[in-house]
Amino acid sequence: MSAQAGFRLGIYVFKDAEIIDYAAPHGVFSVARRFNPELDAFLVADAQRPVQTQAGFTVLPNYSFGDLPAMDAFLIPGGFGTRQEMHNRRLHDFIRALPAETLLTSVCTGSWIYGAMGLLDGLAATNRKEPDRVEASGAGMVPIDRLARIAPKCRISRARVVDAGRIVTAGGIASGMEMGFHLLRRAGFDEALVGEVARVMEYSEAYELYRRDIERV
Repeated sequence: MSAQAGFRLGIYVFKDAEIIDYAAPHGVFSVARRFNPELDAFLVADAQRPVQTQAGFTVLPNYSFGDLPAMDAFLIPGGFGTRQEMHNRRLHDFIRALPAETLLTSVCTGSWIYGAMGLLDGLAATNRKEPDRVEASGAGMVPIDRLARIAPKCRISRARVVDAGRIVTAGGIASGMEMGFHLLRRAGFDEALVGEVARVMEYSEAYELYRRDIERV
């Protein structure tokens, strides 16, 4: 498979999105552009105004929903804000209006949104498996278990990345790195190029560990 020319990744940002979830895949694409400058990654939000993500980190999106940016993959990060985004009808309408060939991807609790929309029914998906202190205390719920409750018709996987065709999910706050690498594969880049991107990022050991932790269904 040859690399897809001009592959574009749109990353959704919203209030209280987890920084690593959206910054890691963006960073992978940023480094990959040194090898193929036609690659692109950008931020999309409900409106084109500053968005305060987790821990007060504020970003300025490149596009709003109304701009209808062309993209080959749309990524939803996790974070505390996904609890509200599960009920964001404007986001749901935007996702449903995307062309059928646009990949729908997520990092960490971002898959809750696809689950709430019914898009994971009959598919495999993953989510964060390590609880924080509140979740571990019993006052909350481990995110991957909550995904099972949100999407009871989804087959829950504990893989780092689950590629179910159009929908690709990654589990874990730092799994955005693996999502970024896997999207390069979906864009048609071979393992040699993806491994070289990991080397430049001084991520080779982790890359070798995680690149086999992918479930393709």
